[in-house]
Amino acid sequence: MKNFLLALPAAVLLTACDEGSTTSATSAAPTAAEQACLRDVTATTNNPDVALLGSEFSEAGTFVRVGVGPDRAPWQCIAYSDGTTDGIMSLTNEGTL
Repeated sequence: MKNFLLALPAAVLLTACDEGSTTSATSAAPTAAEQACLRDVTATTNNPDVALLGSEFSEAGTFVRVGVGPDRAPWQCIAYSDGTTDGIMSLTNEGTL
């Protein structure tokens, strides 16, 4: 019984981690959705210095976070399965600059 009680919190934590697919910048290669957002954020910002910060997959569209420039200013993008993107915008609060 004692071993069961010790293993229970770990099992609950592992179960809670399986809510959806989230990737971070440590992934080996960007997915097609991530690549589409990297491409389109590069075009929107006219800055080729972009880095994948992370993404969250959804059947409706993959939410991708992209860092732009040497300071990795955060941008967001939504990529769809047909290779198109939408919702490209800066996450920086420019009103405080």
